[in-house]
Amino acid sequence: MSKSPWPLVVESGCTVAPLVREPLSAEAAIQLAAKLKALSDPVRLRVLSVVASHAGGEACVCELSAGIDLTQPTISHHLKVLRTAGLLDSERRASWVYYRVNQTALQQLSQLLGTEALSSATR
Repeated sequence: MSKSPWPLVVESGCTVAPLVREPLSAEAAIQLAAKLKALSDPVRLRVLSVVASHAGGEACVCELSAGIDLTQPTISHHLKVLRTAGLLDSERRASWVYYRVNQTALQQLSQLLGTEALSSATR
């Protein structure tokens, strides 16, 4: 039987609050860190926001440069980083590529950053 790091050894007099959800595994932390790293660039965060702001969370590559003062090759680079990180999916339709937000990836980030479990535990 493997030893779990939870609960932690506590100094005398300290009350340990129970866990309200399972902490990230090492593998999950690696995967989420890659997503967060991709989002740490302001341009990529804006590009993701532009895609997510379109109806259905999908946008043609031709629509993404509007409002972002960068060349098309630079935007394509940022799209590739977001796609590699698993935050965007893409699909070629004729001569255009359409990007859509990967809802599963956003849900994982939301669960990590969410506080609903914490707030219900303190009520």
